[in-house]
Amino acid sequence: MKYTAFARSWFLDPRRPALSSYPTEYDRDDDLPALEASLEAIGEYQRRLWANSKRALLVVVHGPDTSGKDSLIRTLATFADPAGFHAWSFSRPNAAEAAHDFLWRVTPFLPAYGQMVAFNRSHHEAVIGERVWPVRDEDSYDWPARFEAIRHFERHLVSEGTCVVKIWLHLSEQEHKQRLLKRLDKPRKRWKFDHSDIEGWKQRGHYQACAEEALVQTHTDEAPWFVVPGDDKPKARAIVAALLAEVLEQLAPEYPAEHPDILNEYRQLLAENGVS
Repeated sequence: MKYTAFARSWFLDPRRPALSSYPTEYDRDDDLPALEASLEAIGEYQRRLWANSKRALLVVVHGPDTSGKDSLIRTLATFADPAGFHAWSFSRPNAAEAAHDFLWRVTPFLPAYGQMVAFNRSHHEAVIGERVWPVRDEDSYDWPARFEAIRHFERHLVSEGTCVVKIWLHLSEQEHKQRLLKRLDKPRKRWKFDHSDIEGWKQRGHYQACAEEALVQTHTDEAPWFVVPGDDKPKARAIVAALLAEVLEQLAPEYPAEHPDILNEYRQLLAENGVS
């Protein structure tokens, strides 16, 4: 997959593992594509992807609580064809999921050829969230083996025709505080608040340290991580939408071409059945 300079500017740099070295705000409005235009492009190229059914796109969205994962995915779906777009959310593994290998729970939800699928959290929670809140005995985890498994898993997906784009919504500590308070203050957000939000805040430093290692260990040429400034939600959405519009255009630049003889046959059959 080839990326423009705009897209490459958001690549994680493995030489800079600390997320604190990345911006949480974006102030270069002059080179930020308009959100509406990018969303329309996503809708058009996602339909071409669906029509061709030769490639697939998996969008992985991660970030701390309140980073805007849900609203970002809703926005990306604005003009998407529901026949070819699906979104799935993965929280703490339940008992059945924890009884299997950590990739088991996401496998049934991977995109088929022609589909665009968004994961709100994903198999990467197995090397981020589970390090903070284990679901097994802690001494049973082999983190280097999990990192390696994820790299092989994603390389396999890419080699079979699925493009994997991984987004980390990077939030500042101050903005995280403000959004937690908003969840309590606003009725339309209050229902989302529970004890996990408080626990997530208490463990923010540990969670971010685990995320830093996981991003570096699972960032590959085939399946890169993009670190997107998340303090300004509209700008974060515009950045991600521009990235995905670019990716989808490369995956399915045109609708499938039909042979003229087949089209003539269809027209003839329609005419024979009173459609002319």
